[in-house]
Amino acid sequence: MRILQGIDALRELPPGAVLTIGNFDGLHRGHQRLLEICRERASERRVVVVTFEPHPLTVLRPAAVPPRLTTPEMKQELIEAQGVDAYIVLPPEPSVLNLTAEDFWAMIRDQVRPAFIIEGPGFTFGKGRLGNGKKLAEWSAGSAVRFEQIEPVKVALLDLSLVAANSSLIRWLLSNGRVRDAAICLGQPYTLRGKVIKGYGRGRTIGVPTANLESEGQCIPADGVYAGRCRVDGRAFTAAVSIGDMPTFNDGKRQIEAHLLDFEGDLYGRSVDLELVDWLREQRKFSGIQALKSGIAVDLEQTRRRSALDPSEPIAVAELTTAR
Repeated sequence: MRILQGIDALRELPPGAVLTIGNFDGLHRGHQRLLEICRERASERRVVVVTFEPHPLTVLRPAAVPPRLTTPEMKQELIEAQGVDAYIVLPPEPSVLNLTAEDFWAMIRDQVRPAFIIEGPGFTFGKGRLGNGKKLAEWSAGSAVRFEQIEPVKVALLDLSLVAANSSLIRWLLSNGRVRDAAICLGQPYTLRGKVIKGYGRGRTIGVPTANLESEGQCIPADGVYAGRCRVDGRAFTAAVSIGDMPTFNDGKRQIEAHLLDFEGDLYGRSVDLELVDWLREQRKFSGIQALKSGIAVDLEQTRRRSALDPSEPIAVAELTTAR
């Protein structure tokens, strides 16, 4: 996959590509379906993904910027895995943000000259987000560019409700600890990527050493204990994950800690991927160290059982009473 930067790279593309434009945060099932259709339309043509990095709201309304589901590096990796030929990153600078919808369309039609533009539901473009799929369909009708807008991709959550997979919904699910439902929308476990930093070192003193993850601005799920997997240098280790302020010790500082089962070694300073597979319980304050160790033992037993689940598939009926 070729990685290109800036609006000039977009203008200089060879004509006849299959083009799609969007944020693609999380690369959820809706995005995956969109790219699948792009590949189907491509035949001998190239599939080109255009995205903003960082989000335009970082310039337009910084207070409204949503937390990321994927870091820029993760998003690029996921898109490349979908068989995309070229990936163009547009910075949110005035030369891009000040283009009206009409000017943006004229540039695409006259300078980029794609064979297809394929977008998902809710697609908007241009200054003030005044351009949309309806206008693009009207404007493209008399041109050599074919425009298609796909239907939302709907998935069944654990409570059997049918919802359209989208990034805003996934953020809401994560904020409520519903990592299995988030995985159903994503088509894979929700993953936090970051560097392991030094913590208080308490876990090691009670025989449960933890890796403290420094998040890279991603959406952090609700406080609680989760079963998960930690990927280190291509290897996956079962991991019990705690997110919260460690109430037993009254730390007051929100942390992401993971205990890797059957792992020996030092992770300080290394980058890891932490996959959250299943919700286990809420954070709770234990009466003392012994009670905490007993609680952790239960968590580890549950983690061994649940971390092997495929979180993107519906949970077994017998487990519905304990899943959140």
